[in-house]
Amino acid sequence: MNYKKLNLKIGIEVHRQLNTGKLFCRCPSLLTEDKPDFTFKRKLRPVISELGEIDKTALYESTKKKYGIYEGHYKNSCEVELDESPVYDINMDALNTMIQVSKMLNASTINTIEIMRKQVLDYSNTTGFQRTALISTNGNIKTEDNNIKIDTIILEEDAARKTKETKESISFKLDRLGIPLIEIATAPDIKTPEEAKEIAEHLGMVLKSTGKFRSGLGTIRQDLNLSIKNGSRVELKGVQDLKNIPKIIDIEIERQLSILKEGKEVEEGVRRIDKDLTSTYLRPLPGKSRIYSETDHPLISITDEHIKKIKIPELISDLSLALEKKYKLSKELAKEIIKENKKEFFETLTNKLKNLTPGIIAHTIIDTPKEIESKFNITTEKLNENVFYKILEALNNEKISKNSVIEILVDYINTEKLDLSKYKTVNTKDLEKEIKDLIQKNPELNIGALMGILMSKHKGKVDGKLAAQLINKYKK
Repeated sequence: MNYKKLNLKIGIEVHRQLNTGKLFCRCPSLLTEDKPDFTFKRKLRPVISELGEIDKTALYESTKKKYGIYEGHYKNSCEVELDESPVYDINMDALNTMIQVSKMLNASTINTIEIMRKQVLDYSNTTGFQRTALISTNGNIKTEDNNIKIDTIILEEDAARKTKETKESISFKLDRLGIPLIEIATAPDIKTPEEAKEIAEHLGMVLKSTGKFRSGLGTIRQDLNLSIKNGSRVELKGVQDLKNIPKIIDIEIERQLSILKEGKEVEEGVRRIDKDLTSTYLRPLPGKSRIYSETDHPLISITDEHIKKIKIPELISDLSLALEKKYKLSKELAKEIIKENKKEFFETLTNKLKNLTPGIIAHTIIDTPKEIESKFNITTEKLNENVFYKILEALNNEKISKNSVIEILVDYINTEKLDLSKYKTVNTKDLEKEIKDLIQKNPELNIGALMGILMSKHKGKVDGKLAAQLINKYKK
């Protein structure tokens, strides 16, 4: 596909939850599946904005004629979530994290921040609006071939968690309502689907580097805005897996081209990404009429001195590159060590266990648990640093073999007991003598057959590499 000829323009919006506690009250960011402590219903209606207009998105939602049902818990919700109390002062930890991200993306932080209300009538907010604040503008990300402008960095409160929908009502949990959410929006400067994926990955890495953002299902979302020549702007909501971004964009381009080929006009709007990566129309694009001032919170003054005091963390990409070079690790393995916050543990192990290569240590603490989960369909949550240290120490001192590591870990998961004596390796001298005798008694067997007999007999208590070397030495 010739994206340049199509005049393809792509912008990305990244949304991710912060782990700082809720934004306008002091409730924790704690999701729960417990039975609710209270339930209530609410009916929402659109209102005329200060511009004298009704937002078309709000009007569209109101035509569905439904009501909201809300379930709450005292441990993570209060009167603010119920809209029965004015908001508290903004969570400064969340705000400072936003300034930190702004500096990392070369954006200019606004000195006077105003909380705004954005009309939302899909019942995901008990108030009928979402509180939002513009924090920074005019950032940029430089790629090898492009300079992508960051239009806005916004701090807002996340919506309630939808649990059920019927013809008459929509049900939500209040636990997610009010969790701080960053929104980073690029200008439509992205020219190709692969570049869109690259920018989304970079933004995710920047946020992860702060250590202030939540991970896991539902904590991060990417939306795509795109248009082509003679087409219309479309917002594609809910990208979950970054590797699907190029395909999602190509599918949308094909959809618009097929409409244009029929001589029809492409309808602009918001579309939901479906499981097969096609999309379904949701609603019209929102307009300016849905935004108005939050009257319950004062303006926030941010001085230049305050901005200067906020330090920028080292990027994950820089940390992983340093590990990769220093310890001669693969790019992916180095990245996973940083991503899983195991840098300090990894370096402690490499400093103490000199007989093991950094690659073996990294593979054991990073890849082996994933291999166990995939192969045995069991969780590896019980595998703590102490367990890994004892196993690697035994491996370093040649008390166990590499072949038995997975079996030892699985045994520990099942019993929560670490008995390394069961996996004690065969002494090298004894192994050498055994191999000599085996070859002498079975001269007709090839190397593979000899290895098979040996490994079957000792079941992981022999290092395969050492056994192969000794067989090659005496098999002439």
